[in-house]
Amino acid sequence: MQAKHVMTTAVAVVRPDTAVREVARVMLERRVSGVPVMDEAGRVLGMVSESDLMRRPESGTERHPSWWLSLLASPEERAMAYVKSHGGCAGDVMTRSIVFVTEETSLEEIAGLLEKHRIKRVPVLRDGKLVGIVSRADLLHGLVARQAPSEGTADDHVIKENATAAISEAGVNTAFISIVVLGGAVHLWGAVESDAEKKAARIAAESVAGVKSVRDEIGVLPPSVRAVLWAD
Repeated sequence: MQAKHVMTTAVAVVRPDTAVREVARVMLERRVSGVPVMDEAGRVLGMVSESDLMRRPESGTERHPSWWLSLLASPEERAMAYVKSHGGCAGDVMTRSIVFVTEETSLEEIAGLLEKHRIKRVPVLRDGKLVGIVSRADLLHGLVARQAPSEGTADDHVIKENATAAISEAGVNTAFISIVVLGGAVHLWGAVESDAEKKAARIAAESVAGVKSVRDEIGVLPPSVRAVLWAD
């Protein structure tokens, strides 16, 4: 299996000038632990993760190193630490040295990259432009979906794109839905806000040409969570 078979295409992104507070809000609303920072041309400039926002004066978590550690740190290191903790926008706090993959990158290679760099997700690029993201959860979905030893068919990627479009056209919010297609079998994971959306997602996926079966593992968000998502 490759990245294109499991990647999430409805990716939450921010701009370099997006305020840190808004970045945190996007991550909470989309229930993700990191977001790509993208310019207007669609190029990924960096990533902002939870760890980039851990040490902030606003939350009282700013790091105050001892005086002797400050002496050991170079002026550049001290300046970088200050920018990371006090920067007001995504471009200030993002990690610039990002690891990325292509749609043809194997899941085995992606798993190795996540382990090697101790990260939770990698952006998927096509001609330098963002087309999706693969997280640890997506890898688990791929593991579950691959019940047989056969590889995905050549049409699986097309089916995935068509299923995503069909579910969106059915009026379903796909922000929290993950779609994996293998051998024409569509696997749906994630959460929606109502039973009607859950049923519409399944029916829309079943209507896509080439789909042999649909396994619906979508959950319905409880009222308390929906209230937070819709709060101003």
